[in-house]
Amino acid sequence: MRPWGVVCALMTLALGARAFLAQDYKPNLKADDPAIAYARAHVDDAASRLAEEIEGGSATLDVRADALGVLPSLLARLGVGSDSQMLVFSKTSVQAARVSPERPRAIYFNDNVTVAYVPGAPTIEIVATDPSLGPIFYTMPIAGGGGPTRAGDGCLRCHHGPNTAGVPGIYVGSVIPGPTGAPSHDSTAIITDHRTAFRDRWGGWYVTARRGEQPDRANATTLDPENAESLVRESRQNLPTLSGLFDPRPYLAATSDIVALMTFEHQTQMTNLLTRVGWEARIGASKEQDADIDDLVAYMLFADEAPLKEPVEGVSSFARTFPQRGPKDRRGRSLRDFDLRTRLFRYPLSYMIYSAAFDALPAPTRERVYRRLHAILTAHDPPGFARISDADRRAILEIVKETKAGLPSDW
Repeated sequence: MRPWGVVCALMTLALGARAFLAQDYKPNLKADDPAIAYARAHVDDAASRLAEEIEGGSATLDVRADALGVLPSLLARLGVGSDSQMLVFSKTSVQAARVSPERPRAIYFNDNVTVAYVPGAPTIEIVATDPSLGPIFYTMPIAGGGGPTRAGDGCLRCHHGPNTAGVPGIYVGSVIPGPTGAPSHDSTAIITDHRTAFRDRWGGWYVTARRGEQPDRANATTLDPENAESLVRESRQNLPTLSGLFDPRPYLAATSDIVALMTFEHQTQMTNLLTRVGWEARIGASKEQDADIDDLVAYMLFADEAPLKEPVEGVSSFARTFPQRGPKDRRGRSLRDFDLRTRLFRYPLSYMIYSAAFDALPAPTRERVYRRLHAILTAHDPPGFARISDADRRAILEIVKETKAGLPSDW
């Protein structure tokens, strides 16, 4: 059975353990360890809070009569912008039978929640991040009548493994899709994030953008299952809208914004790495944690980011609204500011340093991350981080000092 036949509540692409990873393989940490108790522990995330409010009668969701159902009301309630819409047409989710190039799956996100919707499906899928446990998987009826319900352990068959840094998590994948959207060959699937070269990204995804002649796998299918380059050759670049490729009426927009997708790619693995080092601290896996803290810090600082060869421009308002959601220093600078000329962000330190997941790291682990970051940011041309200029390091330090609560005294 192909992997998508057994996966529950997939928020990105579920490709199984056979997928080639952008990140190094990390062995699984046990979700049933008494220090974690992933399936039994009390959760506190945006979806669980909404479920309690709906059950208690303090919150309701509006239901539209069309295919969108509760989706617009749900997004508004969770604080998820519709301009974050991304569309994936590969048959790589639990709803694979409903997904195709003619009916893609829409994904929306903010820093803590991801929502997936397929027109005509009975349920909406939600992943919400519990600060200590990491991503938690939910479903809820699209036609109303109930709030989010936590999904079963089946989700972890593909969402707890090497694709997700060895902890329950989410990820973005790139496949070689055939005409129906089914991946033509499992071994060609890869997991993508900000380290992945453009030409390997977004197979099975629609992408709307202005991005010059940087080739990728988006907006195309192929009959040649063994040849990723055939997909790159067929990829349609610089599409401002997807109208004409499918009927956009059951969706909130006819776009799948490139800036939103690039941001989401970064955030998925950032969340997984934060979850991992937090679990290691609670389990007592000190030997593994040393290397994983180094990996986390390198990822936070975009040490191995694939450079942009040409400027990138999105077609939705996401590139404007995303920076508005974060703290700014007295000069108006923010870690959420985009660059989009040679790299994704203007100041290469992840905005996820402000996340509840970062703040929930056990204090000794959090202090170690802070010390490692500070050592790199105050050094001149530190090994492995030469691409971060002295000016950028100074700017990052200044921004963080003014905007991040709870910093160590030596910052």
